[in-house]
Amino acid sequence: MSIKMSNTELFKRYLLFIISLFCTAMGVSLAVKGGLGTSPISSVAYALSLNTPISLGYLLFIWNMTLLLLQIIILRKNFQKIQLMQIPLSLIFGWFTDFSKYIISADSVPNHYTVRLILTVVGMITVALGVTLSVIANVVLNSGEGFVKAISDKLHLKFGNVKIAFDISCVIMAAVISLILSHKIQGVREGTFIAACFTGIIVKFLMKTLNKPVCRLLNIKN
Repeated sequence: MSIKMSNTELFKRYLLFIISLFCTAMGVSLAVKGGLGTSPISSVAYALSLNTPISLGYLLFIWNMTLLLLQIIILRKNFQKIQLMQIPLSLIFGWFTDFSKYIISADSVPNHYTVRLILTVVGMITVALGVTLSVIANVVLNSGEGFVKAISDKLHLKFGNVKIAFDISCVIMAAVISLILSHKIQGVREGTFIAACFTGIIVKFLMKTLNKPVCRLLNIKN
């Protein structure tokens, strides 16, 4: 961040960011519980978790570290050292994901399709809430957004266009991984495409609704 702030405000912002990580992790776990596919950025780690004994949280951490390494390679001397905070925050996110999966028993999927669809939608909304809070916190990018921004800055492309291409690439990678490991597509279903189409719309709505109230509550600047 370029905005100067007190240590108290910085603490509040990081606390808000950690809360946003928990919301995002809970949203991912709810989508996993629904069994109709998770968000595009989580789909690669999810596909791997379905075919390996490694937990989803740990695989998400590895995936985020891969994206961070790619940021460093792409940006080189233009990489901002504050973005190294992605390492401990990604570790916390991975732990939150495994913890939330445990408390909602995400490994057992309901039989009724309507219930599964509701869980998927609620998960998407919860992820959108987490993304919104992280944007309001405005302290560090998550690894996915950081990677997209690195490509956008390096190639002088619009962030939104790169984000769409990145999401599509994640879904394709998840499908290929599952085909190689299990000879069928796993983890990429209608829920993945619902999340891809509507998460951004929900984030825009929540930003308009929550930005000022949250900043006022925490006494932080917009």
